[in-house]
Amino acid sequence: MFEMDLDVWELIARGAVVYVVLLLLMRMSGKRTVGQFTPFDLLVVMLLSEAAGPSMVGKDQSLWGGLIVCAVLLLVNALVALVTTHFGAAERILEGEAVLLGRDGVLFDAVRKRHRVSRNEINTALRACDCEMDQVQSMFLEADGQITVQKIPSARSER
Repeated sequence: MFEMDLDVWELIARGAVVYVVLLLLMRMSGKRTVGQFTPFDLLVVMLLSEAAGPSMVGKDQSLWGGLIVCAVLLLVNALVALVTTHFGAAERILEGEAVLLGRDGVLFDAVRKRHRVSRNEINTALRACDCEMDQVQSMFLEADGQITVQKIPSARSER
């Protein structure tokens, strides 16, 4: 249980490499991967964690090996947060930026499709702000995958 099969430095390197590679893969997969999870997204995340586990610990099944990898993951995550806080370019690359989905009552369908935002998600965001599309001043897909809607200030509900 306490005897490690791998060198500490190998466990540290494995954990750091897997974190960085998965971070890059998640960024390449788009904003919707990290936004609101559908059951399919949750399944992918669960399978990713299951697949990545052995690559981080290799043949080491010791308690210490697992704890070292956990500590490395938390440390690398803290370093990424520190870097994105202090460097704007790193923040844009690692966290992304908001994307304009619509303006002045017009939904940009090509942008919506490119970022894999369903019409149902658009309708949900509209209901959340209690407005119709013709009352939208601007609609954004935020870097975290959330959809935010800004209403036209003079728009009133006709109910």
